[in-house]
Amino acid sequence: MPTFVRTEKCDGCKGQDKTACMYICPHDLMKLDKDGSETGHAMKSFNQEPEQCWECYSCVKICPQNAIECRHYADIVPLGGSVQPLRGSDSIMWTIKFRNGNMKRFKFPIRTTPEGSINPYGNKPKADMSKIEDGRFFNSENGYRAGNRAELIRLK
Repeated sequence: MPTFVRTEKCDGCKGQDKTACMYICPHDLMKLDKDGSETGHAMKSFNQEPEQCWECYSCVKICPQNAIECRHYADIVPLGGSVQPLRGSDSIMWTIKFRNGNMKRFKFPIRTTPEGSINPYGNKPKADMSKIEDGRFFNSENGYRAGNRAELIRLK
């Protein structure tokens, strides 16, 4: 089910050019209605194409105001219930509220290493951009063999 923004909670990330949900959405669906002409709510974010939502929860997790929610499937959250994540620096606390008032909380780590400790290049040598035009750059030096035209799939 797609995400939706609770306008009473959303503050448009304090009027910045790009809100947190706009920054994080992998499908570029979140939008800030600066003047209220699109939704009637000025300086509030909204999902501009709900049917295209990937349901990845990225915007739900990153929203500093907890203003974005997602309608959940009945096998996860029974009808009338809600789920709200609260992101910390090292974990996400999921709060599930059932329609009878019961609440459950689950805390999951979001990192396996301390923030900033990852070596993204894994001690590999720095790329030599002077060799980028050399046809052998990607195959002979890195252990890859040259392509064979006879192995290509020919579409008719």
